Amino acid sequence: MRATTRRYNVRHGSLGDHYQIRRGRESDVDQLARLQAAVQLQAATGGEPHAGITAWVHDLLSGHPSVVPDDFLVVEDTATGHLAASLVGLRQEWSLAGIRLPVVQVELVGTAPEHRGNQLTEHLLAALHDRCANDHVPLQVIEGIPHFYRRFGYDYALANGGAPTVPANALPDAYRGPWTVRPATAADADALSGLDRRQADGEALACQRDAVVWRYEIEGRRAKDLVRREIAVLLRGADVQGYLVHGTALSLTGELTVFAATCEPAGHWPEAAAAMYAYLGRVGRRYATTAQRPFHAVRLLLDANHLLARMGPSGIPARPGAWYARTGDPIALLARLAPLLRSRWQSADLRWPEPTLVIDTYTASARLEFDDGELTAVTAGRSTVGPSADASHHATMPPGALLHLTVGHRTLPEVLDAWPDAAVRDGLTEQFLSAAFPRVPVRVWPRN
Repeated sequence: MRATTRRYNVRHGSLGDHYQIRRGRESDVDQLARLQAAVQLQAATGGEPHAGITAWVHDLLSGHPSVVPDDFLVVEDTATGHLAASLVGLRQEWSLAGIRLPVVQVELVGTAPEHRGNQLTEHLLAALHDRCANDHVPLQVIEGIPHFYRRFGYDYALANGGAPTVPANALPDAYRGPWTVRPATAADADALSGLDRRQADGEALACQRDAVVWRYEIEGRRAKDLVRREIAVLLRGADVQGYLVHGTALSLTGELTVFAATCEPAGHWPEAAAAMYAYLGRVGRRYATTAQRPFHAVRLLLDANHLLARMGPSGIPARPGAWYARTGDPIALLARLAPLLRSRWQSADLRWPEPTLVIDTYTASARLEFDDGELTAVTAGRSTVGPSADASHHATMPPGALLHLTVGHRTLPEVLDAWPDAAVRDGLTEQFLSAAFPRVPVRVWPRN
């Protein structure tokens, strides 16, 4: 259910302007498209409006299956009625090792040049975070300017990439075997949805699509939409047993980017990977002919342990990146994942010997309640003035450290090494929390 429409009045800035923050409207589409196309990716266009951004904004506001106009927040200059800045919070549901997790992905954050310097981005993000808190959306994510979003409470806490880049001359010329890879059609949507549903129950952080969203990805976007991807299906006979998501053109450096890939069962990956790489080679050479640009490599925007990367040709190592992530309430996020914590402790044959386990975040404390060694609830409590000296506290974790643990970006030993103000009381606590928070692979292709 959507939150009630509200207005946010902001009187700020050296220009003395009076701004109003409000939800987007369907009638804003042309202004939003002009604004965003004029401020995003200008280096790539030489200062001209970006056609891919224009198409993306129009697609978001005219047919996207999980976006409505009021997912946009806009700053209106009340003196002129023109839009000065905007962003969009794209609502979606991810799955963390089988637990459903509401997420808002922040996109299209932009301010018109004449309105910059008035902290409009800060006010827009504050309004978005307020909406997420009211709607009980525990996690916000964004890709964006390096370091910039840290000032708004975001941290690099979701792995992105790390798989090697495969040179074009290492790709197989052809594949001769029982697998076929072909472009997807709308008729494949139900099969693709089934694959996603089963993948979401695995150990990774995943972003599931239903059949409606798959049909939209396959045939619903404008050709120029910046975030449009090509979908291919992997078949054995007539059965869809996997998919491959890649870019619609080569990058300026001659790379074909792969955003997602899956195959089931996992034991079929060696042959499936060979078929996929041969297909990517054909696509890359076709794109090169169309663009009259050399095809140099396949860039796998996947984690280093993804089976497509492990089963493929040797490539050039790539440094892992990360998305920004934020939670306004790390304890509520932890509580949402309580069934997963319980399952992990059961799998490790661990039972907590006390009625509670307390993790203090220096602003509040997470109280994990146990009955006969089994987790029953996670509730919030007050912090103490000196939590590291309070014998009732078993661990201290700054909120950012707890976020990294909760989403599986870092393990407990890594958190203790990176945050001097993170600590555990004793070896038993360390063993217990280490089992609760393993590293989690990120297999997310966001629904933007």
